[in-house]
Amino acid sequence: MMRKLSLALASALGLAATMAVAEDIKVGVSPGEHGEIMEEVAKVAKDKGLNIDIIEFTDYVVPNQALADADLQANSFQHQPYLDNQIKDRGFDLVAIAKTITTPMGVYSEKLKSLDELPEGAKVAIPNDPTNGGRALLILQDQGVITLADGTGLTPSPLDVTENPKNLRFLELDAAQLPRALADADIAIINTNYALDAGLNPHEDAIAMEKADSPYANIIVVRKGDEDAAWAKQLVEAYHDPAVKQFIEEKYQGAVIPAW
Repeated sequence: MMRKLSLALASALGLAATMAVAEDIKVGVSPGEHGEIMEEVAKVAKDKGLNIDIIEFTDYVVPNQALADADLQANSFQHQPYLDNQIKDRGFDLVAIAKTITTPMGVYSEKLKSLDELPEGAKVAIPNDPTNGGRALLILQDQGVITLADGTGLTPSPLDVTENPKNLRFLELDAAQLPRALADADIAIINTNYALDAGLNPHEDAIAMEKADSPYANIIVVRKGDEDAAWAKQLVEAYHDPAVKQFIEEKYQGAVIPAW
């Protein structure tokens, strides 16, 4: 009887210890692949004792503010240049703890089959945030469509365009609205997550793509001071799990690339 009681007590204590280890966190994501991948990460993380509540945001501004305000424990939606710009402009005390995926930005059009077909005065829709807007302009420069001033780095603006042979007109719009702009603009340069969410296939529908070696790998971000928290390490381990990598490779077929 005493042995049974001891075993039952040990079992109960073990269960209690397991329950004590389990932790709940909220992670902010943007629509599309970031949310879809985090769903897979959450499955892996649950086995590690980490419960992830996924919060989806439809823009690029609120997730960092929510993290800074402690409404989230982490977010996964942005690349390092965007985070750097947010920290500079808004003073966020945030830090990246791991790389996640690379999503090459694409040029899309409902009117043109090639950038060579751009007419005089064509309307070009680009993201209105400095880093993704600059990223779009860098794609156009790489494609030989425009020339940018020297020294603008990763965040040029339309004001930095020094050569514009076709007198392109730049429409700066919220990144999430760019797929809708295809009806009015001649081309729109769209982040992959919003392209996929709108039913666009980067490999089939884009008339030009960002180079694969761009510096825009996405990242997991936390508040400074949480880098070494047990849950932060569990989150990274879950994201970098082979099962998650396999999911990315099979689902997106190269449109989304693991960056670790």
